[in-house]
Formats: sequence, C-alpha cells, structure tokens
Amino acid sequence: MSREKIYVKNHYRYDAIFIFSILAMSIGLLFDSPKEIFDGYINILTSPSHLLTDYMAVGGIGATFFNAGLLMLLASFVLWKRHQLLTGPIIAALFTLFGFSLFGKNLFNTIPITFGVYLYAKIEGLKFNTLTMNSLFGTALGPVVSYICFGIGLPFTEGFIISYAVGIFIGMLIPALSSSFLRFHQGYSLYNIGFTCGVIGLFIQGVFKSFSLEVTNVKIISDGNIKIAIIMYIFFFIVFGLGFYLNGFSFKNLGNLLKNSGRAPSDFGNIYGRGVSMINMSALGILYTSYVIIMKQPLNGPVLGGIFTIFGFGIFGKHLKNVFPILVGTLIAYFLNIYDPKSISATVTILFATNLAPVAGEYGFIAGIFAGFCHVSIVSSVGLLHGGLNLYNNGFSGGFVAATLVPIFESIRNSRFFDKNEEE
Repeated sequence: MSREKIYVKNHYRYDAIFIFSILAMSIGLLFDSPKEIFDGYINILTSPSHLLTDYMAVGGIGATFFNAGLLMLLASFVLWKRHQLLTGPIIAALFTLFGFSLFGKNLFNTIPITFGVYLYAKIEGLKFNTLTMNSLFGTALGPVVSYICFGIGLPFTEGFIISYAVGIFIGMLIPALSSSFLRFHQGYSLYNIGFTCGVIGLFIQGVFKSFSLEVTNVKIISDGNIKIAIIMYIFFFIVFGLGFYLNGFSFKNLGNLLKNSGRAPSDFGNIYGRGVSMINMSALGILYTSYVIIMKQPLNGPVLGGIFTIFGFGIFGKHLKNVFPILVGTLIAYFLNIYDPKSISATVTILFATNLAPVAGEYGFIAGIFAGFCHVSIVSSVGLLHGGLNLYNNGFSGGFVAATLVPIFESIRNSRFFDKNEEE
C-alpha cells in the first residue's frame, strides 16, 4: 500500500486540521500576552464586523489568530463527531472559515447561522452532513448578526435576541437558495454561496434602509507584521514537503491536475490524490504571499484571509495555471483604471478574484484575463448593494461575471466562424 493510501485510507481523520488549529491559536502568544489576547478577543466578539474590518486592528494579532484557530477547531471537531468525510470541498471550506475569521467571522456571529442550517435540515428531513458546505460558507453573513447586536445602538439583550433570530432565519434560507444559484453561473464561480449570501445581504440592506439603518462599508485595517510572512512561508514549505512525501517524492499527476478546468465541483484530492493536491495548495500559497510582499502590502487580516482561502481552494478548483490569467487581468484593470493597484482594497480583490479561475481553466488564458478585468470593474459596485454585510463580496461579484461571460465564451467557441476555419 502506498504512502498516499495509508495516510488517507480513513477520510474521517482530522488530525492535521486539529493540529493546525491549535498551532494557530498558540501563534498568538508570539505577538501578545495572554491578557492582551483575552481583551482583544472580547473586542473582536463585540465588533460590528462588516467589511472591511481587520480583526488585527480591532483586537491585535494574537487575539485574531486565537479567534481563527478556535473557530476552525470547533468547526472541524463538530464535523469529526458527525463522521463528515474530509473531502476537498470540506478542506476548502475550513480554510476559508479560518481566513475570514481574521476579518469578519467570530464565534458569536457564526453560531446562529449554523444553527439555522441545522434547523433547515431537521425540517426538511435531511442529514446535516449533506448541508455542511452551506453551514460553513453561509457564515459569510455573520456581520449581519454582529451589526444588529453591536452596531445600531440596541441594548445588549434586545440586540442579542433580534440578531440571533435573524441569523437563524438566514441560516435556513441559504440551503434553499444556494442550489438554485449554482445554476446561475454553472459552477464557474467557486464561491457559489458567496453569491447566495450577496443576494440575501442585498435584501437585508434594503430592510435596514427602510428603517433608516443603512449600513456603509468601513475600512478598519492594520499594518500587519513581518513575522507573519516568515510563519506563512514555513507553513507552506512544510505542506509542500508533506505533499511531496505523500506523492512518493514525485510530481506525479501534477500535470493532469493543471489540465483540470477547476469548474465546481472539482475535488482534486479525490481525483488526483491528496499528496499532489497539497503540492498545489502550497504553491498557490507561496505565489500569492510573494505577490503581496513584492507589492509591499501588509499581511493583515483581509490579506491573510485571501491567501488562506486560495490555499484551501488549491484542493478544490484552483491551480497555478488557471489563477494566473485572473491575476494578470486584475492587474491590468488596476493599472488602467483610477484605483491604486497597491491599495488594500485592490490587493484583497486581486486575491479573491481567483474565484473565477474555472473560467480561465475552461476557456483559456485570454478569457481568464478578460474575466479578471471585468471582476475589478464589478466588485466595487456590488459591495454597495449589501453595505459590507456579505463577507464574500468577491463571490457575489464573481457570480455575475461568470454568468455573463460564460455564455459569451461558449457562443464564441461554438460559433460557425471557428468551425469554418477548422474545416479549411
């Protein structure tokens, strides 16, 4: 039996996820004292948390990593207790949860949404395990809970009751809507539930406006820390080494993985093996961490969140070949338009625009560049629709871009003009 088969023969094992979560919680001690972490964590829990709220600016680096590690640990423990298969999509969801727990998600605002998904499963007679993706990704609307409780001036008791009631209701809506919206963009936007949450956030923003409670985007960000870059590189190289070991000290199947379009659902771990998927994940992490450093951007909460999300999706849809055209397209857009390509907003958009990687994987390099370019044009506008209440703003934008461009690219590919040229 190969190393790969020995390691993954039991897909219920969450050992590596547990270890990562605990280490993330412990890393905070390199930056802050236990008291500073505790005080900072309270600040995080009571923050309105809508975009763009960097928890490193709100509670400090130590408390931020504690929050992210704790949330990932609790989520993975629940999945382990429920015998949830540790598939590529689940790994992507867990690292996305970790990433967004650096700027928007916390224990307080994720509980009611998860419980709402659980209630939906009970009412519909479904197993909760079939809705795991909805519960993990659906926490993108966590800021709705936090904003109602801490952002509009309600007494805590009233705010708590109303915010949790709304959060539970949101959790019940997400599973009902997400499958329908998947058909909207045909799986070419990897952040499908981000689009679903964007639509829900749009309605919530409309309700808020009717009560003179309009939410506006904020920009609470920190300068990051160079120590974080060192930690990131160490982590990615360890993952690369483990993947290389599990893959029999080879790059076997990497070429096949790079040929995959990445269109959802594409579980690289199941198709090509966990080892080569880890090689791909680490390569993506190294690439985008290096990009951020080259652009002299701080490794703060939102930026790290983007990198960890890309890392997670390295086992579920993203690879070096299909993200690079998106990167080129977004850079071209920022260097041509009025926005600063070295701003935090631009950096975050460039990172999360990779949700359109399947477009490049399916239709080619030029199509990917065009998709990335269009994404930059759309993303700043759609954020106004939900006021920053949907953390997956780029998933919302990506859904529109994919739904618009894919039929056009498909029509071009199937046009008589190209058929005629091939015949000649």
